[in-house]
Amino acid sequence: MMAQPPSALAQRLVVRLERYQTRLSRFDCGVKVHGTLIRTVGLVMEARGLHVAIGERCFVETESGRLLPAEVVGFDGGRVLLMAEGHADGLTPGARVMPAGRTMEAAVGPELLGRVIDGGGAPLDGKGQIRCAERVPLFGPVLNPMRRALVDEPLDVGVRSINALFTVGRGSRLGLFAGSGVGKSVLLGMMARYTSADVVVVGLIGERSREVKEFVARILGAEGLAKAVVVAAPADQSALGRVHGAYRATAIAEYFRDCGYRVLLLMDSLTRFAMAQREIGLAVGEIPASRGYPPSVFGRISSLCERAGTGLEGSGSITALYTVLVEGDDPSDPVADAARSILDGHLVLSRALADRGHFPALDVAASVSRVMPAVVPVDQVQASHRFKQLCSRLEESRDLIAIGGYRPGHDAELDRAVSLQPAINELLRQDMNKAVRFPESVGALRDIVG
Repeated sequence: MMAQPPSALAQRLVVRLERYQTRLSRFDCGVKVHGTLIRTVGLVMEARGLHVAIGERCFVETESGRLLPAEVVGFDGGRVLLMAEGHADGLTPGARVMPAGRTMEAAVGPELLGRVIDGGGAPLDGKGQIRCAERVPLFGPVLNPMRRALVDEPLDVGVRSINALFTVGRGSRLGLFAGSGVGKSVLLGMMARYTSADVVVVGLIGERSREVKEFVARILGAEGLAKAVVVAAPADQSALGRVHGAYRATAIAEYFRDCGYRVLLLMDSLTRFAMAQREIGLAVGEIPASRGYPPSVFGRISSLCERAGTGLEGSGSITALYTVLVEGDDPSDPVADAARSILDGHLVLSRALADRGHFPALDVAASVSRVMPAVVPVDQVQASHRFKQLCSRLEESRDLIAIGGYRPGHDAELDRAVSLQPAINELLRQDMNKAVRFPESVGALRDIVG
């Protein structure tokens, strides 16, 4: 008789047994397989009897037998400092702590397209499990800067004002600076739906849980979700879960970039990521430096943003937009200052424009794209400068015009700006349900400035 092929269940059991044996192989030198939880203070757990590395994943057994994933965040003498990825309910003194034998990883593959996952990689959309064949390090490799491709091509984001005035370079990194309630989520959704990028990765970090479904269903829509991966780590998740959500979104974007795709990474928000890292840093004993933020926060911001950008020559690219919440619309916020110094440009949304019903509420005078001169012709750069001059002249004379003090014929520059005001407003405003392609955006700019 011919031997029957093993069942799928038997194959999975064999694979799991092989993985378990691999994890145990590291303990052949007499090192304990598990340690013991001795204390939990705030967000930090302390354990003894472990031989683990920073960033390694462990599992803590709760009273009910559930395995709680945790990450090694530090050492203190013979004690290992751990932080739970989720809520640490049900832990007891003396609980077993078992190392996983590897650092944090992210499952990646084309199966992620069209899906919504949490910071740990579990599906949130009710469409079943996601079975990805490949895994990559959560914290990613460091690329040699001299081997990275240059940013020399524009990326169409489907938003007229950004395409024409602050052109996004393929592989650049920009910040979207705004207070709350000025339309940044809607603007991100427009770019996700209308961009010419092949893949969109959206990281919703530290936002309200209500906004996750609202962003996916109403703002992103079925059209945008089809080529997108959404990583949601809302505010009710642990600090470590929110940090992992940002890193997981970046790791997924890196995978698609290395496969040769043009990737658009939208992260909302970088400020919530910094706040989560602040919780972790203060919990392990770091001293706060600037407005309560410990030094590790600014190092983490730099390392996270530097992972985006162009890949090696011949590979794809990650064009990243990070939203930065400016507390009380204060531009001197330390996170905003750090982001502004790292990123390749910043788009500022104005509350005054939003209050007047002007959307997108893009502040032309305060925004800049540092890569624009390298990706568009000189005449478009000159046209954008001329447009900004006209906008600034209008803004300076807004009060004068409002009280009726403006008289034509006394200032030729102001006369021209006032005559072009309807066309200027038409270029800067855009319906969220309408895409404007790059050539059309540039054509509208040239029609105004001549």
